[in-house]
Amino acid sequence: MNILRAASAGTLESSDALVMVSPGEGELAIDIESVVLPQFGAVIRQAVEEVAREMGVTAGIVRVNDRGALECTLRARVETALLRGTEAGT
Repeated sequence: MNILRAASAGTLESSDALVMVSPGEGELAIDIESVVLPQFGAVIRQAVEEVAREMGVTAGIVRVNDRGALECTLRARVETALLRGTEAGT
């Protein structure tokens, strides 16, 4: 499944994350900006990759602007943005 249109989920509030997805060529590209990137960047990337893999998303761009969200919140935001941006969200 590929991302067909730009979509987002979440906010820039403290303890939340804004996840934006858009169509892209080739493989899935993940861009992460986080206030806790040095400590949790690998965990954030792994969570995004796992949600995308579980949903069958293989191409597109995922941008995460994290403000200290818990992993469950981050996963929910990624899933919602991907649902909104793929044919599953139609």
